Amino acid sequence: MKWSEEAWTAIESIYANILDLAFIKELTDGRLPKEKFIFYIRQDALYLSEYGKVLAGIASRVSCPEHMKAFLSFAGESVSVEKALHESFLAGADKNASVEASPSCLLYTSYLHRQMGSAPVEVILASVLPCFWIYKKVGDHILKNQIKQGNPYQEWINTYGGEEFEDSVNLAISICDEYAAKCTPEQRDAMTRSFVMCSKMEWLFWDSAYREEQWNV
Repeated sequence: MKWSEEAWTAIESIYANILDLAFIKELTDGRLPKEKFIFYIRQDALYLSEYGKVLAGIASRVSCPEHMKAFLSFAGESVSVEKALHESFLAGADKNASVEASPSCLLYTSYLHRQMGSAPVEVILASVLPCFWIYKKVGDHILKNQIKQGNPYQEWINTYGGEEFEDSVNLAISICDEYAAKCTPEQRDAMTRSFVMCSKMEWLFWDSAYREEQWNV
């Protein structure tokens, strides 16, 4: 069995809980309050700024030129695609508003940077995979179950549920599997543990956006 198959099995319950989130349900049918989505978009911009740095850092750690090229491309794509979405959805909002990373956003990005600084490359690869894979799965789920007419978040949904994003996701999965195939059972377990942790962070990120999580001190 491929490592990716084992890893996804390990997070099936987490993924089910993600689909059960009010944020995802209301995003699907377009009922999500605009202020909650704006909060999410702003936090996502902060997250992706750090995520892109980690993706670029991975490019400097991998030995295969093709893998290096892939992660440099991922880093660029994550910034450009999200920038376009953010500009679209933040039109009319106060763009000069000071935005601080929420506790959940900071926890997630800090974890990724810690992995980048201390974990072996195969574990770092597993750490960034949930942001690819879960977003694709969620996008596909929404496309399959949504009522399409008039959903104000259709552009976001199309970005993550489309075929173009699928190519990047499949490449990221295949690179993880390639590294895992050369690992010891202990190293594969370490990959899975980090994959599970970052999948929990994905759940937490969406949940915190719905709550518009603040630093209450």
